[in-house]
Amino acid sequence: MVLRTLMSQVRPKKLTDTVMAWHAYLASERRMSPHTLAAYQRDLDSFIAFLTDHLEAPPTLAGLESLKITDLRAYLASQHRAGLSAKSRARHVSSLRSFFKYLERNELASNAAIHALRAPKQPQSVPKALNAREAAEVTGGFNDGQNENWVVARDVAVLTLLYGAGLRIAEALSLNGADWTRQDVIRVTGKRNKERLVPLLEPVRQAVDRYLQLRPLPLETQGPLFVGVRGGRLSPRTVQKVMERWRSACGLPNTATPHALRHSFATHLLGNGADLRTIQELLGHASLSTTQRYTDVDTTQLLKIYDKSHPRA
Repeated sequence: MVLRTLMSQVRPKKLTDTVMAWHAYLASERRMSPHTLAAYQRDLDSFIAFLTDHLEAPPTLAGLESLKITDLRAYLASQHRAGLSAKSRARHVSSLRSFFKYLERNELASNAAIHALRAPKQPQSVPKALNAREAAEVTGGFNDGQNENWVVARDVAVLTLLYGAGLRIAEALSLNGADWTRQDVIRVTGKRNKERLVPLLEPVRQAVDRYLQLRPLPLETQGPLFVGVRGGRLSPRTVQKVMERWRSACGLPNTATPHALRHSFATHLLGNGADLRTIQELLGHASLSTTQRYTDVDTTQLLKIYDKSHPRA
C-alpha cells in the first residue's frame, strides 16, 4: 500500500508535459473559466491516481491508449463508491473526454473506448424561481429611496441587476466602471469570455445610479463597479450572505439564492410571452436545451395555479 502511495506521486514526464499542455489549451483556446479549469484538472489528477493503483504502475501515454472500457467504468464505479453525485461523475466523464480528444487531435494517443463511456443519468432539476412579489421584496423591500447607507444601496443595486438583467453573480461582480455606460444596454462578458448585450430596465439603472451617488469612493474606468467596505471588488460570498439575511426577513425558502434571481428573470419573461430564443440570448446560454428548462418551471407554476383555482381540483 505504501508502494502504491509512492507511485501515485510519480508521473512520467511526457504525460506530465501533456497534461500541462492540455490545461493551457483549455485556458487559452477553449477559454474555460478558472472554476471549470480547476475542476477538470482535479478530475484528471483523480483519474491518473486511480490508474496508478488500478494498473499498479504510473500510467503512460501508451498505457492510456490501451485502456479498455472496463477500466474506464471501474474508475466511475470507484467515484460512485467514494460518494460522488451523478452530476460530479458526469463532469468527470466530460473531463476525460476532453483530455482524450486532445490526445487524439495532437496524435499523442487514441482510444475508442472513451467514446463508449456513458455519463450517469442525472435527475432533471427545475430551477427554483421566485414569484413576482418575492422578487420585488428582495430587490426593493429594504430600500425605500430614503436610506442613505451606501452599502444598502449597493446590495439593492446588485440584486436588482441579477433579477432585472438576468446576470450570473460572477458577471455582475466582474463589471467595471467603463461597463456602466448609462445607455439602454450593458455589455456583459459571460462564460468563455463570450460577450452579449443585455437591455437595462429603468428600475435597474436607477438602483445602480443611486448606489453610485452614495458610494464613498470615486468610480474608476478600470476599477470594479461594485466594491466592498474596504474598497476591493465585491465578493460573491458577501452577496450570498446579504441574500440569506433578506430571505430570512422576507420569510422566503432556502432556495431563494442570488442565482434564483436569474432563474426568476427567465421564468417571468417566459410567462409573459417571451420566446425561448430571445431568453437564450439574454441569458448567454450556448445551447437552447439549457434554456428549455424554464418551460418546466412555467408549467410547474401553471399546475399550481390550476390546482388552487379549478373547482374539481
